[in-house]
Order: sequence, then C-alpha cells, then structure tokens
Amino acid sequence: MVFRTGTHVLARVPRHMQAALRGMKHNYTQNGMAAVDFDLKFTYVLAGWEGFAHDALILANAIERNDGFTVPEGNCTI
Repeated sequence: MVFRTGTHVLARVPRHMQAALRGMKHNYTQNGMAAVDFDLKFTYVLAGWEGFAHDALILANAIERNDGFTVPEGNCTI
C-alpha cells in the first residue's frame, strides 16, 4: 500500500472561496490524499481540502472518518 498526501490540484473557484483555496505558490488549489495498492489501484481518495491544509491534518481526518482510511499491517510506504 502506498499513499500520498499533499496532492495539490489546481482549482477554478468563485471569488468568495479564493482565499481559502490559495496555495503556497498563489495558485488556487485543493489539497487531498490518495492511497493505492501495489497494483496501482486506488483504495482510498479524500479530496477537497483547502490549499494550505497541512498533510498531517488531512491524514488524521481520513483516519477519523466513519468510512475512513485504515493503515494496513505489513508492507506500507508513506
């Protein structure tokens, strides 16, 4: 299992949302997390976080959700 946080996706957003979605390079982005297995099949995706959201906050939120991400035992690369 491999998962990646800090995946910024460029976003086109209304003016009233631009401040929250401004990334570190002044682009408007959404931050998220994705997990794939070793066959490169997605097993979990969490998208829509603000551009400045810290990776640890996104991962913690993914784990705390009712339908949340679980870290598998054994082979795991972060």
